[in-house]
Amino acid sequence: MAIRKFRPTTNGRRGMSTLVNEEITVNAPTSKSLLKIKSKTGGRNNQGKLTVRHIGGGAKRKYRVIDFKRNKIGVTGKVATIEYDPNRSANIALINYLDGEKRYIIAPKGLKVGMIIENGEKSDIKVGNALPLMAIPVGTVIHCIELNPGAGASLCRSAGASAQILGRDGKYVLVRLQSGETRKILGNCMATIGEVGNEDYELVNVGKAGRKRHMGIKPTVRGSAMNPNDHPHGGGEGRAPIGRKSPMTPWGKPALGYKTRKNKKASDKLIVSRRKK
Repeated sequence: MAIRKFRPTTNGRRGMSTLVNEEITVNAPTSKSLLKIKSKTGGRNNQGKLTVRHIGGGAKRKYRVIDFKRNKIGVTGKVATIEYDPNRSANIALINYLDGEKRYIIAPKGLKVGMIIENGEKSDIKVGNALPLMAIPVGTVIHCIELNPGAGASLCRSAGASAQILGRDGKYVLVRLQSGETRKILGNCMATIGEVGNEDYELVNVGKAGRKRHMGIKPTVRGSAMNPNDHPHGGGEGRAPIGRKSPMTPWGKPALGYKTRKNKKASDKLIVSRRKK
């Protein structure tokens, strides 16, 4: 994986960069049975009210159905292609199973076309294989981790993400996440060996505003440029300070360092140590 920088032929090109994805299979036909239509919301709910700001426009894209459950136990599969997915930062791999079924999985670092993958407790500790946490040795790097058995992976799914198994505690397994948090997860939850690939994704410089619009992200207006009835930072003559102890959201809540987690959340007892500040 490498970063390609452009020559500064225009102001938009100056500083712009993109990924050179050598691992992606050239001219790979997308499996149509695993595609779904993805409609745009514009950030609005079923009443037509704007609930999420800065969403709208963007290029058309279809959703790739990803196998986060990895429940084809005992059936081996072969990596057919590694493809780009417009809906996520990580690349995806198309798996052809011996029983004829095709599924997409998140492509881990080091997975190559032609490799064999397996799911289940008796699988080898090899990149791309999915096993219950109890069956994975201590110290192994993992990704795509379930929080509830059979619910599908919900942790460590983005580009470059990973976690590490630290030990066992009864029916639980101790896992250290990238944030620094250590928590207990049920041992019969599935996880995949290795770390997610495409780790250079975060190094890409978008370069120009139009490229953000292609992604479906609209501009953000500064609160200090608004009127006082639109934002707590607004108003004043000329360039005025925000007039508050700390930056605020448009709805008057503290914008930096404000904890939104519930005081009595059920999963608090499973967190051994909090994430790094």
